[in-house]
Amino acid sequence: MELDPLVLSRLQFAFVVSFHAIFPVFTIGLASYIAVLEGIAFKTQNPVWTRLSQFWIKVFAVVFGMGVVSGIVMAFQFGTNWSNFAYASANFLGPILSYEVVTAFFLEAAFLGVLLFGRDKVPPGIYLMSAILVAVGTFISSFWILAANSWMHTPAGVEFRGELLYVTSWFDAIFNESLPYRFAHMALASFLTGGFVVAGVSAWYLMNNREVEANRKALSMTLWLLLFLTPLQAWIGDLHGLNTLEHQPTKVAAMEGNWETQGNVPLLLFAWPDKETQSNHFEIGIPNGASWILKHSADGVIPGLKEVEPDMQPPVWGVFWSFRVMVGIGLLMIAVAFAGFVLRLRGQLWNKHWYLKTLQFMSITPFIAVLAGWFTTEMGRAPWLIYGEMTLEQGLTPSLTGWMALTTLIGYIIVYALVFTGGLYYVMRILRDGLEYKPHEADDDPSHRAKRPMSAVDVPFEEGAQ
Repeated sequence: MELDPLVLSRLQFAFVVSFHAIFPVFTIGLASYIAVLEGIAFKTQNPVWTRLSQFWIKVFAVVFGMGVVSGIVMAFQFGTNWSNFAYASANFLGPILSYEVVTAFFLEAAFLGVLLFGRDKVPPGIYLMSAILVAVGTFISSFWILAANSWMHTPAGVEFRGELLYVTSWFDAIFNESLPYRFAHMALASFLTGGFVVAGVSAWYLMNNREVEANRKALSMTLWLLLFLTPLQAWIGDLHGLNTLEHQPTKVAAMEGNWETQGNVPLLLFAWPDKETQSNHFEIGIPNGASWILKHSADGVIPGLKEVEPDMQPPVWGVFWSFRVMVGIGLLMIAVAFAGFVLRLRGQLWNKHWYLKTLQFMSITPFIAVLAGWFTTEMGRAPWLIYGEMTLEQGLTPSLTGWMALTTLIGYIIVYALVFTGGLYYVMRILRDGLEYKPHEADDDPSHRAKRPMSAVDVPFEEGAQ
């Protein structure tokens, strides 16, 4: 049986990226939440905020570790499965990925240790600083990764000389046309993911009458966050779509299921795109909806998929439906956040079990939305690896066989299944234990308290002088 190494390599990379993406999108938002909790605790000296932070730091540590383990393989695959791409783009992607390690990973690694083990060992201000720097590190990391990914969608500041790509403008290459929209969209997605997970977990504890005061505070603050961020994400998403229409019109045509370049394009709620017949089956849509959204006019002209040859069209069915899954979940998030606001105004936020159960369900939806968004973005770029410059087939490793790709794919599935099972076990164990803890007994011995560096030296020096 002959196996296609290109198809299997795409499946392998899709699997690895999908598995990995759910962890950073959560830890980025959660790190910022922890930093906020530590800031409130530092200012108010209220132990409730400290307990909340201690609890979520445990969750963060496990998920962060899973993200690091799963992320290493992605860079490794560039050399094994996509060596032509890695060689051609090394002058740009090599430094970019190195900048991510030097500026972000080292920062996170250094201060994550303080965050995990230094609460009673460093002054409170230093501990707060470590929480803030870990959060900053996660955003720096996402910036470099998204700069690299955005460049693959809207390449700029480079030119090909033979088989190699050379950077002509680092500023244009890094701050390419789609980066601002992708970075803002992903940052808000991270906050929404962290917010809905915290809200769902807090709702579960409240329904079980556990640590009521702390979890009411956590749920209240996250619902305020979600109330403002969910509609903001819809607006950013609209801007991102307009940017994509300008630079990747074929992708937008696939997202809308639009085959002909025309005006008065309906917003399809349901359809079955058929690439073979170059048409849709069973269309249900809102008249002129797509033209209004993308061109702000009922007769606005939207590019069609037939502008390019069928072999240059992305997998329309996957792009079309993954986009609708993402948008549908986004609208559901807005509705849930607004419902929480209404219940708050009525004083019924804590005693409506149907709403608390809804929040528990919503805790998993951001991960689905993020994956659907990535599928839309990456499948919509096909058949390009570097949009307009290098196809997927051109970037593939020449000597790679189908059986080699299949073997490594099966290996990754097995290893990742073990990693996910182990990580999920520890996360669920943390959630079962909850926020309840036994406070440490007070220690009045000043020598056991964390001091500033110079004050720790002063005591023995003065005793020697006496």
